[in-house]
Amino acid sequence: MKAVVIRTFGDPDGLEVVDLPVPAPAPGQVLITPEAIGVGGVDAVIRRGTLATHGFKEGHLLGSEVAGNITAVGAGVDETWIGRRVWAFTGLSGGYAEQAVAAVEDVLALPDGLTGAEAVALGSSGVVAHFALERARFTPGETVLVRGAAGSIGITAVQLAARAGAGAVVVTTSSEQRGARLRDLGATHVLDRSGDGGGPDAPSGFDVVIDVVGGPQLPLVLDRLNSNGRFVAVGVVGGHPPADFGMRLMEAFRKSLSFATFSLDTVPVPDRQAVRSAQFAQAARGDLRTVVHQVLPLDQAATAHREMDAGRVFGRIVLVP
Repeated sequence: MKAVVIRTFGDPDGLEVVDLPVPAPAPGQVLITPEAIGVGGVDAVIRRGTLATHGFKEGHLLGSEVAGNITAVGAGVDETWIGRRVWAFTGLSGGYAEQAVAAVEDVLALPDGLTGAEAVALGSSGVVAHFALERARFTPGETVLVRGAAGSIGITAVQLAARAGAGAVVVTTSSEQRGARLRDLGATHVLDRSGDGGGPDAPSGFDVVIDVVGGPQLPLVLDRLNSNGRFVAVGVVGGHPPADFGMRLMEAFRKSLSFATFSLDTVPVPDRQAVRSAQFAQAARGDLRTVVHQVLPLDQAATAHREMDAGRVFGRIVLVP
């Protein structure tokens, strides 16, 4: 089968299309023929080598989510799964391929009316947005900043905060055109990437920040938390923050600020699947919107990563075998 691996860490030119054996599903696993493969921010972070200390090595097969049909099952898996159309989490490896395996507990049947591309645009990002807002203890009426709102996590977080009654949903993004699209999804104020703009009525402070970006400007965002404000970091697509960023919290000690990281790894699988199932149903009905930026052939994965690195992606790029 064709697959895309990291030949060398760094820029997208380090990705390589290779031939690999078709994997056999182990006990508790299923084999899926993907119709859609999600390209996520975590893929870019791994490819750049940012997470090399976590054990990722050259030759790593990228990809964490696919949608397609189950063609085989491993021992202990109900054979009625065969032929079903599903979304699946493949871990942090194995998705960029013509065949993929996943643990059966990480597989969810897709509802009628939801395309594979829509499923991988929402499957991982939607639950991150949901549980990040929960981790932030968000309540109706509060002011929410979604930093890096043009990606799939941000797009869903904007919708969820708006639907839950946020007093204001503020976003950072790179252009007026993206800002207009985010307003259509529920944003009330649009800032540029540095946090400026938004108009004379833009909030000066935030009760909740959901941050996909990280990077060197993170401390400046901490400065804009209201008293009792909560900052939840769900990604570092802009790189790691300065090592001493925690001093901002200590310097604002009397404001009782909170900073948290959030990973889905800390959420029990049944809880993730329950939220994901509900979101898939909402998307199939049109109550929750997904945004597919572009659909590309699998062998153009490097092009997809160049688009992400250039900041040109709004929503999610999807690969198809």
